[in-house]
Amino acid sequence: MERNSQITTAYIGLGSNLGDSQALIDRALKELANVDATTITGVSRVLKTESLGDKTQPDYLNAVAQVSTSQSVEVLFGRIRAIEDLLGRQRTAKWAPRTIDLDLLLYGDKKIRIPELTVPHPQMHLRSFVLEGMCELAGGLVHPVLKQTMRTLAERLGGNDYVIKPEAPQLISIAGVIGVGKTTLAMGLAKALGCERIREAYDTNPYMEEAYAGNTDVALDWQLYFLNSRGEQLNKATLRPGRVVVSDYAFDKEKIYSRRVLTPDQLVLYNGRFKLVESNISQPVLLIYLRDSAQRCLERIHRRNRPYEQNIELKALQDFYDDYEKLFDRWDTCPVIRLSTEEFDCLSDEAVKDLAEEVESYICRS
Repeated sequence: MERNSQITTAYIGLGSNLGDSQALIDRALKELANVDATTITGVSRVLKTESLGDKTQPDYLNAVAQVSTSQSVEVLFGRIRAIEDLLGRQRTAKWAPRTIDLDLLLYGDKKIRIPELTVPHPQMHLRSFVLEGMCELAGGLVHPVLKQTMRTLAERLGGNDYVIKPEAPQLISIAGVIGVGKTTLAMGLAKALGCERIREAYDTNPYMEEAYAGNTDVALDWQLYFLNSRGEQLNKATLRPGRVVVSDYAFDKEKIYSRRVLTPDQLVLYNGRFKLVESNISQPVLLIYLRDSAQRCLERIHRRNRPYEQNIELKALQDFYDDYEKLFDRWDTCPVIRLSTEEFDCLSDEAVKDLAEEVESYICRS
């Protein structure tokens, strides 16, 4: 097969958890350097990570190599497979331990789907150990499918590694302070994805007006109503495996609001019920965190003119915003896409369509 007439920059992930892993990675790099018309132009530091499969396996050593090549993608892939064979790779079960694992992550900006090879690597955006290496070598490089930089994709993972699970409900939760536009985005995203939308039960909560008016006697009933409603909507028995659904809230917001609005005695009673409900909740596979300033959210609240919301104060919104920031700074349940309403227009069909295309890379349709 003929070589390409032009030079292409490609990225190759290296991993090993059997034998002398560091020596095997070094050997693999030497073999890559010997591939005709191919030059290694950068290598990331080596990271130690847990196995994505059986946690009793030895930890992996992982790195990313940047190469400059005039070989076609088919030839380069063939050379990569040959190096794996040379270094004792046994192609057995998925997630099985291996002496060496070489993945062609990117080949220029090409999108390739041929037998045994998909480029970009279909789950590289879910692996911090890959994206951290990519950020060392080319943090500003844009992913050909997701249209986001490697740095942005890495930030979405918060240093964690994730696996797409087809057997789980494909729940996409949208979170953010009141007035930020969660329901509008959920409606547009569900339409773009062609899936169901779950809407928070604001309209049916009988304690809303009194609670917003400051009646602390109904605060517990107010929060329990939301807790039980969300528990029914997101229950594992309700959301079937593989079902794609968008919710306009994240269940974990319960922790934010209950701490802010309940008295200590009420919180004790609430937490007892919370533990029971939480144990049966389907966790999101992707969270979209919509952000805006408390001031602009308050302006939206006034414009939409729901009577019971008009007494919300700026300080209360700022407190809730700060709580959301803390929650998602330490979030490790799933990837988080952070969107600023200054840059993302929830009312734009084009913007929502682009977001839906990104979301497809984080879910698995049954």
